[in-house]
Amino acid sequence: MNFKTLPMEERKRIALVAHDNKKSDLLEWVKFNKGRLIDHEIYATGTTGKLIEEQLGIPINRLETGPLGGDQQLGAKISLGEIEFMVFFWDPLEPMPHDPDVKALLRIAVVWNIPIACNRASADFMFSSHLMREKYDRRLPDYDTYKNRVISTGPAEE
Repeated sequence: MNFKTLPMEERKRIALVAHDNKKSDLLEWVKFNKGRLIDHEIYATGTTGKLIEEQLGIPINRLETGPLGGDQQLGAKISLGEIEFMVFFWDPLEPMPHDPDVKALLRIAVVWNIPIACNRASADFMFSSHLMREKYDRRLPDYDTYKNRVISTGPAEE
């Protein structure tokens, strides 16, 4: 398989997402990291974005709330290269009616090889990395071959 690199600049485009039971944890993390978060472009799903804006005054690119399509909007932005890092505090103990959307979002983040922090410890380790403050070439499979493949639809009609 061929690979290519996608450059990430010093200013990262970061998605912040949290399930209801994890919103307070994410807000504490955001408050602690406010000084460094303002150096990046922040995206968030509806309710989480609103809480961050209200409490911290940080400008947020707000999408729909997760169950109403926000998770899918984030996935689309990841696949378009518009989001390069995700902090997603999800609740593994609470059943979610939009669980397929959550799984799809996590899957697309892995497909496009973006860093994903799913809890406070991973967010702390990743966000404190020197790579958050410098350019980074993200390596991923070259999906052009897959996208340009010829698909046989059966014998041609005469």
